[in-house]
Amino acid sequence: MTAQQLLDKYNVAVPRYTSYPTVPYWDASCPSTGDWKGSVLQAFGESREISLYLHLPFCEALCTYCGCNKRITKNHAVESPYIEAVLKEWALYRDLLPGRPILRELHLGGGTPTFFAPDNLHYLLSNILKDVDLAEDYEFGFEAHPGTTSAEHLSTLRDLGFTRLSIGIQDFAPEILEIINRKQTFEDVRFVTEKARELGYESINYDLIFGLPLQTPAHITETIRKTKALAPERIAFYSYAHVPWISPAQRAYSEDDLPKGKDKRALYELGRELLEEAGYVEIGMDHFALPKDSLYQAMQEGSLHRSFMGYTPFTTHLNLALGASSISDSWGAFVQNEKKIERYQELVNAGELPIVKGHLLTEEDRTLRQHILNIMCRYRTKWADAGLQCEALYAGLDRMDELEADGLIIRRPFELEVTDIGKPFIRNICMALDARYWRKKPEGQLFSQAV
Repeated sequence: MTAQQLLDKYNVAVPRYTSYPTVPYWDASCPSTGDWKGSVLQAFGESREISLYLHLPFCEALCTYCGCNKRITKNHAVESPYIEAVLKEWALYRDLLPGRPILRELHLGGGTPTFFAPDNLHYLLSNILKDVDLAEDYEFGFEAHPGTTSAEHLSTLRDLGFTRLSIGIQDFAPEILEIINRKQTFEDVRFVTEKARELGYESINYDLIFGLPLQTPAHITETIRKTKALAPERIAFYSYAHVPWISPAQRAYSEDDLPKGKDKRALYELGRELLEEAGYVEIGMDHFALPKDSLYQAMQEGSLHRSFMGYTPFTTHLNLALGASSISDSWGAFVQNEKKIERYQELVNAGELPIVKGHLLTEEDRTLRQHILNIMCRYRTKWADAGLQCEALYAGLDRMDELEADGLIIRRPFELEVTDIGKPFIRNICMALDARYWRKKPEGQLFSQAV
């Protein structure tokens, strides 16, 4: 089968598998606060190491491509009340835990974390860090908008222990930035990159997107050329997800403006080829890294992990997420916080954990989750151990006859391996194991296209 035939066959709506089960297949009823606390305590009892994610949802301007949960405002008076609520939520967890957590990983996401003034970020983070011990090889990172990130932001966060930042670029072309309402320039990106290196940041990631409106191969070539010149250690090369039923702002441009099908896939293939020529190595799905970066080293050592924060070198079974809409993971359960900022603040200020949605994992869920993680992070999974077997696993393997016939996978006794041909279709391979999806296939489109 030709590459184009594979693309035509497997370009269907597929989950991204930042979790299993995926959010649309979580239980209809939210776990009780007691159940969630019990799951947190169980995970903490097994290991004091935790990861923390802080969702800072404010942006001054709406980027029309974005599907994230955010609040658009130029009113910076919102900063302090939100920070106080996040600190109160953190205090609820600290009161629950029977000892000082060991912080392995901390990530600031958004929205735009650099919407917040440096002094406010210092206040927030210093109050969180005073209640934890630091792991020997901890890693702190934040998402940076190059149009709003100042030298003071970079210096403040570096002084607090941050060594990683991820810069949202998407594309360097002014005409594309204009249609997606992204206010930044190449010089903004250069400034943030060079200033971060001057201050001692060890790993810089660039977020790039293929499939944006008006985007052509010439745009991809120029964006990768400029990226190569600045040499970030990591690249996240994402497929644009057109989900206007979730993000109405995407209706700001016509679907006719979007590259589709083979044209869109050609943008990815071109970008991947140019990145590999520049020395980057493909990591899991959508990610690339230079061999000196910890993400590449984790892949080589078999410790690469995938969570709601994306790919990470660390595996912690307790990932606490603070802030509106953020999702926590105790390995045995997921919970999501209230999405509306005002209601989130009300719940926390009343002394309640603001969880409104979640899922308690069954034994089957945990088994399938491990196999999906293995495929996403290592392109292979094994199940000779009886604890890694279940009926749903074998049902999923039975769905893979066509995947194997098309050369996407190799099945051996108690082992599955993704081929080089199959790597671009890793989401399709994982979906074959998604028992909850196959028991209740969606009637409408819940997910973005695979490629």
